[in-house]
Amino acid sequence: MFVDEVTIKVRGGVGGSGSDAFRRESFVPRGGPAGGDGGAGGSVILEVDDQLSTLMDFRYRAEYRAERGQHGQGKSRTGRGGENLVLKVPPGTEVHDAQSGEYLGELLEDGERFVAARGGRGGRGNIHFTSATNQAPRTWEPGQEGEERTVRLTLKLMADVGLVGEPNAGKSTLISALSAAKPKVADYPFTTLSPNLGVVTLSGFRSFVLADIPGIIEGAHEGKGLGHQFLRHIERTRTLAVLVPVTEPDPLETYERLRRELRQYSPELADRPHCLVLTKVDLLSPDDPPPEPDAPEAWGVYAISSVSRSGLDALQEGLWKTVIETRDGEGSAVIRERETGGAGDEPGSEGEDEAVGDPPTGPEDEDEWWGADPL
Repeated sequence: MFVDEVTIKVRGGVGGSGSDAFRRESFVPRGGPAGGDGGAGGSVILEVDDQLSTLMDFRYRAEYRAERGQHGQGKSRTGRGGENLVLKVPPGTEVHDAQSGEYLGELLEDGERFVAARGGRGGRGNIHFTSATNQAPRTWEPGQEGEERTVRLTLKLMADVGLVGEPNAGKSTLISALSAAKPKVADYPFTTLSPNLGVVTLSGFRSFVLADIPGIIEGAHEGKGLGHQFLRHIERTRTLAVLVPVTEPDPLETYERLRRELRQYSPELADRPHCLVLTKVDLLSPDDPPPEPDAPEAWGVYAISSVSRSGLDALQEGLWKTVIETRDGEGSAVIRERETGGAGDEPGSEGEDEAVGDPPTGPEDEDEWWGADPL
């Protein structure tokens, strides 16, 4: 089952309370306070696991709570901190506050972490409340409550190329022909009910990820058909492939209709680089050439047949070239941002970095901090 949106309640562990204890030892009268601090509560942490592709694990459990911290003990012993609760999520997961709708963050890379609910701080024991006028304090602090929050997890699949088309446009057949993915293929509309991912492998150890989403019909941005429920899964793609069967009465009009639906859903998505792919050319008679629609905004027009594999090699190479150019463009933008970052800061501003190699001063100096003699 493919689950791409869930709402869960997370709560950090309660911190342990401080201890109210005194030192009791033979031949040591008036040993004084010896109550240790309570341990901190555990936090609820979301961590990316690239082996996951769905949020189904959260469907059957709505609340998650981390372990509480242990109370402080005598002899100035601090209580054990609570264990963090690590929840595994697939890459491409966005985190929102379910009540306010506030965007909290996203998790993209394998191993990346996000603290959804922090644990409470442990309370202080009575050793911290000693003074000249109160040398035997009975005061201690309770542990703090952990952070509690209801979050909405939304999955946006991570892919390089997204396939867009109306029902029965040949998207599932194409992804099964280019990759090892085995989506359901049938001769009726809306065969695909959930997104599919496939890895396209080319010669020279080259590869890219292809995403197939359910078919789009006119009015999808208003909720018709499957609506825009799955359009978010192609928002992270670097390029789109708009599929139009050659059997359409007017392929150009179908192409423009799909572009309008994308623009009404997200102007940014509609402005993404795309190519026009004319599918099912094997249904044409040998004497009928495939149509040549005028699509100046597309970076390429391809006529293919997934059944006979006609035109697939040219399509794969075109998609690969565009993906690489987009990746290089993103990398150059990051480099330019790093090179120019902070260039406009005034001298002595907060953004000015400290000199590399300067020795630490003050309490940071390890020898001075521990009272050791300089070497």
